[in-house]
Amino acid sequence: MAGQEVTFDDVARAAESLQEDGEAVTIEAVQDFLGEGSPNAIFKHLAAWRAANVKPPVPPKAELPQELLAGLADWALKFAEQSGAGDREALARNEADIEALREAGEALEGERDALREEVASVTAASEEAIAERDETIERLNAELKNARQVAMDALVSKAKDQLAIDGKEQQLAQLRQELERKVADMAAESDARLRAEMELVGATTARDSLSAELDDLRAKLDKSAAERSKLRAELTELKSKK
Repeated sequence: MAGQEVTFDDVARAAESLQEDGEAVTIEAVQDFLGEGSPNAIFKHLAAWRAANVKPPVPPKAELPQELLAGLADWALKFAEQSGAGDREALARNEADIEALREAGEALEGERDALREEVASVTAASEEAIAERDETIERLNAELKNARQVAMDALVSKAKDQLAIDGKEQQLAQLRQELERKVADMAAESDARLRAEMELVGATTARDSLSAELDDLRAKLDKSAAERSKLRAELTELKSKK
């Protein structure tokens, strides 16, 4: 798979095979032959292989045949062309390798920029989700505080009214049942609403806290009823003494 590192032996094997087939030994040709390897890794090993195996062309010996002295000018021109052919081919190969490396670098830069944009987008979305969750939790805490206050006000009001009523056991029992029913209804409604909202933000601990606070509220109600019963008994005792 393209992009994996290859060894010098892999590159040398590919280059020798291409050379034997009479094909140009370039980065792209070696990569196609191997089916893997990054352009940078192939370039490094291919340069080392060329330095060890590709010998510079040997120019022909400049011996002037006696029979060709008359055509010395034409021979010198051909000789110059043959001498520079190997250098031109090597320069062309190097230019092709450099162009391949440049294109690979541009592709990597494009992938890097795309990754940066993706990371920035994910970070922004996470920050927005956290802000929404904090806002929801704050709103639920405010509603919970208000519910507790309403329940306490109702208990205090009913307790004061009950103290002014004739302390009959049946009336006290009815009042307590009414208070417990209203508190239970309000607790059930608040608990259902809070459960639905907390499930949306994944904060079930707030629901458990509300349940514990409602249990505490019921305990306080029981304590208040007991205190009323005690007060009723004291009033009855005072009346009997009179």
